[in-house]
Amino acid sequence: MNEEAVRKRPAMYIGDTSLKGLHHLVYEVVDNSIDEAMAGYCDIIHVTINEDNSIKVTDNGRGIPVDMHEKEGKSALEVVMTVLHAGGKFDKGSYKVSGGLHGVGVSCVNALSTKLRVEVARDRKLYAQDYSCGIPLAPVAEVGETDRQGTSVTFLPDNTIFSESVYKYDILANRLRELAYLNAGITLTLTDKRELQEDGSYKKEVFFSKEGLKEFVEYIDESRENLIEQVIHISTEKNGIPVEIALLYNTSYNENIHSYVNNINTIEGGTHLTGFRRGLTRTLKKYAEDNKLLEKLEKAKIEISGDDFREGLTAIISIKVAEPQFEGQTKTKLGNNEVMGSVEMAVSEALGNYLEENPKDARTIVDKVVLAATARHAARKARELVQRKSPLSGGGLPGKLADCSSKDPQKCELFLVEGDSAGGTAKQGRSREYQAILPLRGKILNVEKAMQHKVLDSEEIRNIYTALGVTIGTEDDSKELNLSKLRYHKVIIMTDADVDGSHIATLLMTFFFRHMKEIVEQGYLYIATPPLYRCYKGKVEEYCWTEQQRQAFIEKYGGGSEAGIHTQRYKGLGEMNEIQLWDTTMNPDNRTLRQVTIENAATADHVFSMLMGDDVAPRRQFIEQNATYANIDA
Repeated sequence: MNEEAVRKRPAMYIGDTSLKGLHHLVYEVVDNSIDEAMAGYCDIIHVTINEDNSIKVTDNGRGIPVDMHEKEGKSALEVVMTVLHAGGKFDKGSYKVSGGLHGVGVSCVNALSTKLRVEVARDRKLYAQDYSCGIPLAPVAEVGETDRQGTSVTFLPDNTIFSESVYKYDILANRLRELAYLNAGITLTLTDKRELQEDGSYKKEVFFSKEGLKEFVEYIDESRENLIEQVIHISTEKNGIPVEIALLYNTSYNENIHSYVNNINTIEGGTHLTGFRRGLTRTLKKYAEDNKLLEKLEKAKIEISGDDFREGLTAIISIKVAEPQFEGQTKTKLGNNEVMGSVEMAVSEALGNYLEENPKDARTIVDKVVLAATARHAARKARELVQRKSPLSGGGLPGKLADCSSKDPQKCELFLVEGDSAGGTAKQGRSREYQAILPLRGKILNVEKAMQHKVLDSEEIRNIYTALGVTIGTEDDSKELNLSKLRYHKVIIMTDADVDGSHIATLLMTFFFRHMKEIVEQGYLYIATPPLYRCYKGKVEEYCWTEQQRQAFIEKYGGGSEAGIHTQRYKGLGEMNEIQLWDTTMNPDNRTLRQVTIENAATADHVFSMLMGDDVAPRRQFIEQNATYANIDA
């Protein structure tokens, strides 16, 4: 039986059994509704988190067929709910079951849920069927009459399979927002019945986009300064492949391209991304050459590269492919060769027309490209300074680095510590065998608005590159990061538990997200969590990480009264001695590390550009909410 195979090896079907896999169940069900919408039969999708942490997904599509399936000898609805890849068993014209990223559909969700109920409103009748762990409890039954049409699936994930069973509102909201932008004209709602608002209503958001990708780019770039006023929006079909692209140039120095295939975020890129880059570079370069705008570079003997055309570019590529072939480490890289030419053609044609019709904007973009090439030339010298020191020879390491004795990257940890004082304490308290300490002086450079050569001019940032042993770029001056000689597989940001510490941690995370994204994607970046308080009464002593824990200590040992209870509030790491710092924050047996993950690249892009403003509050809130809490040493 299918459900046995899925329950035996769930990670094989949905990626993993942690927070990511838990939320993937929702996406699989929503994907079915999105498919109905893409086929033109549905325009409203409701997602509800119920009080018991079950999920309900309802749409106004045609409703899954309930008639008898000839080959299987049972209701088509039951086949869809219990047979992997069942969509292929129906005629192409009748009903397509969404595969989602892993191509398994709703039957996989059913197998991994302790209870699931599906209701179908079709032909003025209401049908229902209940399941437990993928097994039907009774045949499909007609349970009433109805005026509406569509499918409703309610399921409760099996908490014996998933290590986390509590749904995160923000993760679901980010995905539904993304889907609304990727599918203009569809209304998606998210309701959370687990908490009432002050006015007595449930927390609820409605996601709807009239202009699709154009609005998506504006959302991502809302905190950045635009270089050109309007979004360049391309919506066309080439060789039978629908291609939609929106792009906008801003004054930053980062390239932010997000690509999608059938609503799946292809984080590893693929043939559609290659086609986009080729079309963009070729069209812009031809325009610049035809209008003699590159003479300044030619005189300085500076060669222009593809990276230069994408500096300060935010773009979203969304294509629809009938039979996508995914490859790469996480199956998120598109391999269909026919797509490359279609996307390149679409970009060349539309962008060429745009540049001819908007000569002022075209000139502004080319000027930015020329500046990028000049800056890259300067960055090469700064980079050579970083590369010159051999990271693996002892003499080439930063003087402030207290290295560990082990040379096995999988065992080694690097603590990036705020300030020399805390750095000194950490050096004394650490395990010298596998823990290295690099003290950082003050706030590092805010890389969000700095050219690459300015980033590499920063001594603190150069020290991080050198300590880690990574190199940037190759002979062709690309910004690719080479992790082959990475010396630590845990990079731990350890800052004070105050606003300044939060700011420094955010600056460091911004640096890693913009310049060492691969380290985050590989799961190597963490945040240490030092305690806020040390509470003691007589000989009883406990560390507290939150105010709630402090109150619990007072309740337990003081009967609710603070009389006789002493509280030490740690304003910084330097206030702890080396034993306390080891016990609470560095010892793998006791510490809690928060792993920094990129759940949704487009949302992260928006958040980092927004957080680099002057307001500290959202920065602090971001650090508390967006690092994945996990006692990874347990």
